[in-house]
Amino acid sequence: MTFTRRSVLSTSAAGLALGAMAPAAARAEDPWFRLSLAQWSLHRTLRKGELDNLDFPAFTKRTFGIEAVEYVNQFFADKAGDFGYLSELKKRAGDHGVRSLIIMVDGEGQLAAEDDAARRKAIENHFRWVAAAAFLGCHSIRVNAAGQGEADEMAARAADSLVRLATLAEPYGINVIVENHGGRSSNGAWLADVMQRADHPAVGTLPDFGNFRVSKDEQYDRYQGVTELMPFAKAVSAKSHDFGPDGAELHTDYVRMLEIVKQAGYRGYVGIEYEGRELSEVDGIQATKKLLERVRQA
Repeated sequence: MTFTRRSVLSTSAAGLALGAMAPAAARAEDPWFRLSLAQWSLHRTLRKGELDNLDFPAFTKRTFGIEAVEYVNQFFADKAGDFGYLSELKKRAGDHGVRSLIIMVDGEGQLAAEDDAARRKAIENHFRWVAAAAFLGCHSIRVNAAGQGEADEMAARAADSLVRLATLAEPYGINVIVENHGGRSSNGAWLADVMQRADHPAVGTLPDFGNFRVSKDEQYDRYQGVTELMPFAKAVSAKSHDFGPDGAELHTDYVRMLEIVKQAGYRGYVGIEYEGRELSEVDGIQATKKLLERVRQA
């Protein structure tokens, strides 16, 4: 299928009519958050060729019993406009009752670049993933607020790019959300300021429990950072690395962190993103899932 605005818009309109891209309605018996799996948790398995991107939704359901996924564009980087490929991915997810939530977009240019031409190109590059996300039935693409220059000027450029991209994404029903993902974006106050400057209903954050390394010498407080980013959150990433004998994550107090998430009024999906090396990727995901379920029940 040729990648055209019309073809994707018609697909998006059909999805909206069926409620495909709207958040699942909360019921009294539902838990206060549901679990999803970030594809990055399996990045080594995928890169070794032991798992194909098309099989990720089915593998997630069969192996972990998780029914929602967050893709990473790196694993199908040349497929954004390939609707034959995207149709197959969508079908396989649907066949296994797996919901597609987000495409995490990397490597498409800096949205806070000092050079205006480079910034325009970055917006254009990201837009094709908006179309892909809409076709798959996702609610958001995750982008990065990377760039150069003074903090205030960089924040202004980031906010401007996010609004431009979100305006393009509006007809598709897609949000543009920013993760704390290194550099200034890992400073919670700075990223919250970007959100306030953008002031757009389709622009938000994806607070990550662990990505608060601003520089080699600066580590931002993760609890403060998540607190600052939660008012704008449209998704949450439960980063994990290492676990103690009691099953607790050694770097993040999940009870404290999830209390911050809950107090912010968040009732969406919490995505498992395991990045450790002591456990295998499968075992690390299982450990994170078990911890999240235990804290949620408590």
